[in-house]
Amino acid sequence: MDNTIIYLAYLVASCLFILGIKGLTKPRTAVRGNQLSALGMLIAVVVTLLDHSIISYQWIIAGIIVGGAIGAFMAKKIQVTAMPQMVALLNGFGGGASLFIAIANFLDPASATHTVALISIGATVLIGSVTLSGSFIAFAKLQELISGNPIRVPGNKVINLVLLVAAIALSGAIVVDPTQIDLIYALAAVSLLLGIFLVIPIGGADMPVVIALLNSYSGIAAATTGFITGNTVLIVAGALVGASGIILTQIMCKAMNRSLFNVLFGVMGEGGVVADADEVYAGKVKSTSPEEVAMLLETAERVVIVPGYGLAMAQAQHAVRDLANELQRRGTDVKYAIHPVAGRMPGHMNVLLAEAEVPYEQLIEMDEINPQFEQTDVAIVIGANDVTNPLAREDKTSPIYGMPILNVDKARTVIVIKRSLSPGFAGIPNPLFANDNTLMLFGDGKKEIVELTKDLKEAD
Repeated sequence: MDNTIIYLAYLVASCLFILGIKGLTKPRTAVRGNQLSALGMLIAVVVTLLDHSIISYQWIIAGIIVGGAIGAFMAKKIQVTAMPQMVALLNGFGGGASLFIAIANFLDPASATHTVALISIGATVLIGSVTLSGSFIAFAKLQELISGNPIRVPGNKVINLVLLVAAIALSGAIVVDPTQIDLIYALAAVSLLLGIFLVIPIGGADMPVVIALLNSYSGIAAATTGFITGNTVLIVAGALVGASGIILTQIMCKAMNRSLFNVLFGVMGEGGVVADADEVYAGKVKSTSPEEVAMLLETAERVVIVPGYGLAMAQAQHAVRDLANELQRRGTDVKYAIHPVAGRMPGHMNVLLAEAEVPYEQLIEMDEINPQFEQTDVAIVIGANDVTNPLAREDKTSPIYGMPILNVDKARTVIVIKRSLSPGFAGIPNPLFANDNTLMLFGDGKKEIVELTKDLKEAD
């Protein structure tokens, strides 16, 4: 194929990637953005396969069929509640693909013939390996195959530093003497260990940041792979993913009051004094029933629903939509307060509620909804914990102090639907549950919402 046609097609694909990412910034245009990006990738793949450098298509076709079937099966079967695990796996697969391409090119004497290629191979193996092992650890934590709590390794910071220095030294050695085949395997092994030790100390509360960061790593690995193979569109696509992932990571860090430096070295969430739960809750928690909450909602003019990971676990999104529809039928103004890190990944609540066909205009981001809580009659918190904890705003000794939260405690009445008083990912009690204006509705989120909607309808 003529190089002009190839580069023109790559330019079109790159433009579609950019338009796709722009579309992903808003829920209303997210589907179209995803479709544009997919179209861009299809063009890039087809043009690359039609390039004269492709000699045999048998293995490529086999890979497309097997990989496509596995991907389609996973996409059909995956629950929205397990989407964070899915994203973690896909990040790992992306890093692993880059890793294997780099090793294959290093083992091919005709490929690794110049310094830029050798430097790119070292960088790709390092970043791809870290992404692969780190993503699998993140998946295991989210899937509860291993503890979601921070796993403290003695001397973890020193180990990380030693592994990083060793990986950089091995990358340099590969450039100096590419004939030493064992160096590439040693680099991969050290980098895989680095990925494990980076993510192991990070607790479940920090997984939104980890997922965003690993997504960035996978993009950077893809970009360096583009330098190895001389593929322009791979460099562009990888750079876009890497840059957008870093930006998202910074947004997540700000939303969780974390330092990017701490994220990079796996020391997030340390420090602070954890309050005693008995002291916070003793004699102050007031329980309620669906019937009583229905009576409150009968006269409410403004209701804000605050979804959290508990809503996802209970698969209560459709039940919540039905409750909102009933309230709107009565003339109540209903909105959803969306915290940027509610759930286990960025945008988790948006995806969950979109699946239940909740109108996009009702999904209100934290900065916009916070000033409205003081005029809210009833705030209904479903499964959200840390993102509504006033300690983040009031207690300088708290581990989450400084983390921006949803100011639900300023609403006239707060209804918290939760199975128990157990803490969230941060492992600390929530004084909101003991506030004078808070009522606790204990039970399964979906069941309680269904009962609440039923009692509200019967009140007519």
